[in-house]
Amino acid sequence: MVSKVGKDSFGDNYIENFKSNGVSTVYVGQTDEASTGVAPITVNDEGQNAIVIVAGANLLLNSEDLERASKVIDCAKVVVCQLEIRPAITLEALKIARKAGVKTIFNPAPAIADLDPEFYKETDVFCCNETEAEILTGIEVCNVENAGKAGSVLLEKGCGSVIITLGAEGSVLMSRDKRTPHYIPTKKVKAVDTTGAGDSFVGALAFYMAYYPSLELEEMNRRACDIASILTNLYQRLVIEEKRIQEEVGESRDEG
Repeated sequence: MVSKVGKDSFGDNYIENFKSNGVSTVYVGQTDEASTGVAPITVNDEGQNAIVIVAGANLLLNSEDLERASKVIDCAKVVVCQLEIRPAITLEALKIARKAGVKTIFNPAPAIADLDPEFYKETDVFCCNETEAEILTGIEVCNVENAGKAGSVLLEKGCGSVIITLGAEGSVLMSRDKRTPHYIPTKKVKAVDTTGAGDSFVGALAFYMAYYPSLELEEMNRRACDIASILTNLYQRLVIEEKRIQEEVGESRDEG
């Protein structure tokens, strides 16, 4: 993980969370700027949400920081980038990775309409959701057919492969070699909270690209869809499991 955090409780918590979960970090120092904040807000009964992002310290990540992290990037199997740091720095990171022969995934979130054209050419897998695809192409992605149209535009811009995620409907995959849109449905689940589903999809995709490179991208995509769908009702299942454990503990005490 290459990023910056603030000299505040949030920054300290981020670092400790990475350590406790075994995530290697490239330490480039803490800043006086507040840490990044991401606040999910559920807006309807179907679990759809809006995300409020305060970029904070991440906007201070610079070229010198990337230089310090370059050896780690060079040795990686896959590099995932997005736009919660300055676009110019994100693009620089993608270029470092591509020069070293490292596979790249770019998630243009939060999307910007005037995205530098070089992003498309420096990306092996360009992965965006419906909203991001619309911002980048001007095509309203409200169904699989329109996702295919948006994907075609992105391929024309220079992408190697394009994945447009469609929430509960799954995703659409296209590539230079296979330009016909391939629809990959997701497993149907009762979505309790979709927060982090897109991140889970991208993370799972990166995992399979890194550790199972012989898999077809279609199969990686399918597995990533399954993992993202599981996350949407994970909280509910955790609550049910906790209640079951509490009931078992209560029964044991009664028997005792």
